Amino acid sequence: MRWIVDGNNVMGAGADGWWNDPVAAATRLSQQVAEWCRTHDDDVILVFDGKSAEAVAEKAGGNLRIEFAPRPKRDAADDRIVELVNELFVDPAMRVVTSDKGLAARLPPGVDVQSSGSFRRQLGLRR
Repeated sequence: MRWIVDGNNVMGAGADGWWNDPVAAATRLSQQVAEWCRTHDDDVILVFDGKSAEAVAEKAGGNLRIEFAPRPKRDAADDRIVELVNELFVDPAMRVVTSDKGLAARLPPGVDVQSSGSFRRQLGLRR
């Protein structure tokens, strides 16, 4: 299975004050995803809006890749996720984590979509 995770959407699914310090929140989420990645061999790509943040990027490694979509538009990560799916989707073993209905509608048929809230619970994070 290959996972592509809408990082900003997963952060937004939790009412944990992430908006007060988005880089710190992205760092925490990246750490949680990195720890989860150690429990399986699936490839995971975690995508965030905005320019690269070193504290976040350094959490990548092993089966976790972290990307940033620094385009000057809101939700640039959505465009990058669609690009990644189109590049990498070769069989039904792909899952996109997002609760963004607009993004989900842009994905090709056959791509499994998991809600951000469900993924947060899978990681052991509160809503």
